[in-house]
Amino acid sequence: MADLVNFNKARKAKSRDQGRAQAAQNRVAFGRTKAEKTVTTAEREKADRTLDGAKRED
Repeated sequence: MADLVNFNKARKAKSRDQGRAQAAQNRVAFGRTKAEKTVTTAEREKADRTLDGAKRED
C-alpha cells in the first residue's frame, strides 16, 4: 500500500526548505562581520589616499 502524504505538512516542509536555502545564500552574500567590513573600508580608503597622493598636477 502507498504511503499517505499530508499535503499541508508537505507544503510547510517545502516552504521551510526554501527559507533555509535563501538564508544560506544570504549568509554567503551578506554574512561579513563588522570587523571584516571595517578592514575592507580602511583598505579602500588607504588605496584611495595612495592614488590621490600619486596624482600629478597639470
